[in-house]
Amino acid sequence: MTGPSEDAALWCRATCLALPGATVDQPFGPDSEVFRVRGKMFALLLHNRRLSEHMIVNLKAEPDEVPLLIEAHAIVRPGYHMNKRHWISVELAPQAETAFVEELIEDSYDNVVAHLPARLRSTLTALGGAGSTTTLLGTEPHA
Repeated sequence: MTGPSEDAALWCRATCLALPGATVDQPFGPDSEVFRVRGKMFALLLHNRRLSEHMIVNLKAEPDEVPLLIEAHAIVRPGYHMNKRHWISVELAPQAETAFVEELIEDSYDNVVAHLPARLRSTLTALGGAGSTTTLLGTEPHA
């Protein structure tokens, strides 16, 4: 990430909203944004100075990948105020690699889409959604 925290927030917001069918709302107030696909959350963008001077995005991850991501990347932590088995918090710090964070956002989105009913998944495919999930550990077909 380059630039101040607001630039990171704008980049993260744009990346999330570029995904097919993604929407944003603020159910927890003006200091956080929830990104959803077909009503299911895939990202939570927030700023909590007790955690970091930088913006943080909570993302859904495969349970077996969570500890590996936390161990391998200094910007990844257990999900703040989330189920730590399924969620990670990613610090949008200047040293964060944009491509890596973008991949995590896409993985979170794909993880949520994969668990949607087939009728909802098919409408996303028509909008340009992928037919497979590329994770940090490989490519898996949607269920």
